[in-house]
Amino acid sequence: MAEGRSHPQPGDLIEIDRPGYQHWALYVGDGYVINVTPVDEGAPSLSVSTTSIFTRKAKVKKQLLKVVVGNHKWRVNNKYDRSRTPRPVEEIIWHAEQWIDEEVPYDVLNRNCEHFVTMLRYGEGVSEQV
Repeated sequence: MAEGRSHPQPGDLIEIDRPGYQHWALYVGDGYVINVTPVDEGAPSLSVSTTSIFTRKAKVKKQLLKVVVGNHKWRVNNKYDRSRTPRPVEEIIWHAEQWIDEEVPYDVLNRNCEHFVTMLRYGEGVSEQV
C-alpha cells in the first residue's frame, strides 16, 4: 500500500522499502516504473537480495509498479526537489525510455538504483543511502 500520495505522477521518484535498503524506481505513468535490476542474479527486482549489492552490471527495465513493489511498502519521494530542479516531465520520461533494456554499470556506492533515477529526474545522480 502506498504511503503519502497514493497516485504517483509521471516523473515521480518511488522509494520502496526492502529489508536492509531502499530500492528506487521512476514512475512513468499507466502503472509502470523504470528501474535497474541486477544482471548477475537474473532475478526480477522484486527478488533482489542484499547480495545484489556486489553485482557490477544492471539492466534497465520497464515494469508494473505493483510487480516491483510486491508486498513491500512504497512512497512517492521527490526529496531532492528541495535542493535541485527537476527536468520537465516530458524530458524525464523521454530520457528514461531511452534506457529500457540497456545494461548499465552498477556500483552500490556510485551507480546504484537511486543514482539512476535521480539522474533521470534531475540530470545528476544522487544517493543519500550510501
